Amino acid sequence: MDVHSSLDELGPLLAGVVGGISPDQLDNPTPCARLTVGGVLEHMITGATAFAAAFRGVEAGEPDTTDVLASFGPALGNLAEAINEPGALDGTVAAPFGEVPGDVFARFVVLDGLVHGWDLATATGQAYEPPDALVADVEAFARGVLDPLRDGDTFADAQDAPESATPIERLAAFTGRRV
Repeated sequence: MDVHSSLDELGPLLAGVVGGISPDQLDNPTPCARLTVGGVLEHMITGATAFAAAFRGVEAGEPDTTDVLASFGPALGNLAEAINEPGALDGTVAAPFGEVPGDVFARFVVLDGLVHGWDLATATGQAYEPPDALVADVEAFARGVLDPLRDGDTFADAQDAPESATPIERLAAFTGRRV
């Protein structure tokens, strides 16, 4: 999985989904345990702010979550810029689950963004059709790293997906979502 091209594919997908969310949908429940649409957006903004700083080796500032719909794009754009800076993937990043090589953590960022995009689209009734090749790459990565992180909070136990599930639905189920 080439992180840079994965981020290039993921950015427009997420922008499209978030652009299709109206303020009256922020309280909608999502497939992501205990989080509303607004909660997923806040989680992503907070993470993007912290992780951009981590990739740059600086102290994170306070994320702006006063208007999650307006703050989403700039926060994720800043994270993508940080990941794309020379040498960013060569260092170590302080992740919520410990120190991780930068290139590996960038793959977690893609996994998180891809699945949360599905959460948001599902909760707001939007189509979400990421490229199958991107989903396959992310799923292969997830299958190699998620099991030790399944604590019921960060990642829940894998769920069964229906036979008719799309690739992104199968990945969502693998991360613990009910499809």
